[in-house]
Amino acid sequence: MSGIVGLLRRDGREAGTADATAMLDKILHRGPDHASVWASESAALGNCLLRTTPESLLENLPCESRVGPFVIAADARIDNRDELNRTLHTVRTETPTDSELILRAYAQWGESCPERLIGDFSFVIWDKREKKMFCARDSAGVRSLYYFASPRLFATGSEIKSLLALTEIPAFLNEQRVGDYLINLFEDRAITFYKDIYRLPAAHTLTVSRDAFKVRNYWKLDPAREIRLRNDNEYAEAFREIFDEAVRCRVRSVFPVGAALSGGLDSSAIACTARNLIRGVDPQATLHSFSVVFPGAPESDLRSIDEREYVDSVLSSGSFNAHFIHGDRLNPLSDYSRIHHHLDEPNFAPNLYLHWAMYGSARENGVRVFLDGLDGDTTVSHGFELLDELARGFRWRRLYKEASALSANLFEGSNPRRILWRYCFRDMAPDWTHRVWRLLHGRFGELRGNSTLTHPDFARRLRLRQRAHGLLNSAPPRTAREYHLKALRFSLYAHALEMADKASAAFGVEARYPFFDRRLIEFCLALPAGQKLAAGWNRAVFRRAMEGVLPAEVQWRRSKGNLSSNFHRKLLDCGRETLEGVAANQTPLFGAYVDMAAMRKSLDCWKDSPLGAGGRHSIHLFAAANLALWMKQTGLQPVSQAAPKTVQEKAPDAPQASLENLLAVGPGKGENACNLSIKRIG
Repeated sequence: MSGIVGLLRRDGREAGTADATAMLDKILHRGPDHASVWASESAALGNCLLRTTPESLLENLPCESRVGPFVIAADARIDNRDELNRTLHTVRTETPTDSELILRAYAQWGESCPERLIGDFSFVIWDKREKKMFCARDSAGVRSLYYFASPRLFATGSEIKSLLALTEIPAFLNEQRVGDYLINLFEDRAITFYKDIYRLPAAHTLTVSRDAFKVRNYWKLDPAREIRLRNDNEYAEAFREIFDEAVRCRVRSVFPVGAALSGGLDSSAIACTARNLIRGVDPQATLHSFSVVFPGAPESDLRSIDEREYVDSVLSSGSFNAHFIHGDRLNPLSDYSRIHHHLDEPNFAPNLYLHWAMYGSARENGVRVFLDGLDGDTTVSHGFELLDELARGFRWRRLYKEASALSANLFEGSNPRRILWRYCFRDMAPDWTHRVWRLLHGRFGELRGNSTLTHPDFARRLRLRQRAHGLLNSAPPRTAREYHLKALRFSLYAHALEMADKASAAFGVEARYPFFDRRLIEFCLALPAGQKLAAGWNRAVFRRAMEGVLPAEVQWRRSKGNLSSNFHRKLLDCGRETLEGVAANQTPLFGAYVDMAAMRKSLDCWKDSPLGAGGRHSIHLFAAANLALWMKQTGLQPVSQAAPKTVQEKAPDAPQASLENLLAVGPGKGENACNLSIKRIG
């Protein structure tokens, strides 16, 4: 995890170093080890580095290519290094850095090079020969990249705040993104809360020159690909090999490595695999683990939230340096000013406060690499869609056999008919039957209420209903693989990765996600449905592959932790005053976006029953409150009501680094010493 910026004067003016320096100054928290700016003619690049891998110790960016007239700024970890070394014919005695591999790939394959790169990356290449700037982002979108483009200027950076350092880029509120946010719509993957500032979507490239601008999707999952092996053991071995490689690539670090450990199947598999890999190199080495625990939670909450027995089971296998974060003492709205500053948008993630605390603990313990189990459920797939596929194919005998096996194993004691209704026939029922069921059960609010709190006039003005229908309307999946593909394309995961990228960067920590390894995703999608749901177990191939890696009680765990009760309770205990203040002291602009009467009604319902009927209001109240707090903090206004550059540019109550301060520290002095070089060429 590092920070990059790029600048191209499309009108031919000289770029200079001053603007790129100002841009980089805003994101120095992303790279405390080195900062540098390069400029020549109409282009400029900047990089700040967080060194983690062995090769990164040799890296100084931006750098010029040795194989062509190219310059690169990169935030990258390339995982298929051996394959690229062979293909690109690098010198055998040489240890190329990741940025050098990218440059060689660009020299050989041009704008198609990202298709050959496996790993987490965003990078910008200035092609001096063709006078164009080429940008790319990894297939999953683990590393962020934003841009602004006009006929005179193109600017790009790891975070939006770097773009706002330029006086030529206006800071106006994008009302369309506000509307999408309020109705929980994330399908438009390009827009941001800042009008005319966009994100480069995952698996896309962007090429810009004086007269051209092109965005291209370079990778998509192939739903037609199928993997056929001889038996369950071969499938499990193949999964284990790819999973091990996904984790191995992500423990590549010269600094201490840590892992989230919830006690669930995903985080436990990553932690145990990483521990084994690290111990294989150094038998005395340990892996830092970070677990959120809730010892002070009420007994009624602990039944669904407490996973300590599974965490302890993993830790008892040895070679862990365990750290515990008390989630029952944390406020979901705590530190919101710093969070909003780093996210460059309102916080929509109800559990980000728990990760924020884990990143802080990782930094305190010298951990730079943080392994995370997001989102193993989707990558592997639970496989329940097989039941629906069997029903649509009238394969009744196998359908009942699968339901009976689930009744005996995963859902021990549950009636097979109930399982079939829940995972198969309920989705086949017409919509009107679900409405009648909600009506008969007294859930009138879901039929008539404004649960998202969006102001009706605002929703009509932006045609939010029609927009949501257009973005979400697609052919319904009919096979288990089509369901899996739809889940993998779910836009909320890309949004979550971007928030995690910026939240972990706030602490100088690089978050890595084995389940977002492109090779693992492609493999899991291509598996037969019977490898995902088999013998009464969901995620069957994954469970079998973890034989001898995980404790049996975790490997064959039936339950799954649910953190929602702590969120509801702590929001009420610690955030109630903030929510009430937002509901009582709205600004006219906020009141034009949020239905304040509906918000107050939801607030009353939530306070009366935060863990019952009112609990469904909490996420919408949380979202509305974060929107109000962020708007107040930034001072952003829509184009029709504001002058530009009203956004607050410093993180409240957080020390601000600057290139000048880092230069004053000098190399080798202080915990976050930085080597600074500013190059002026031509």
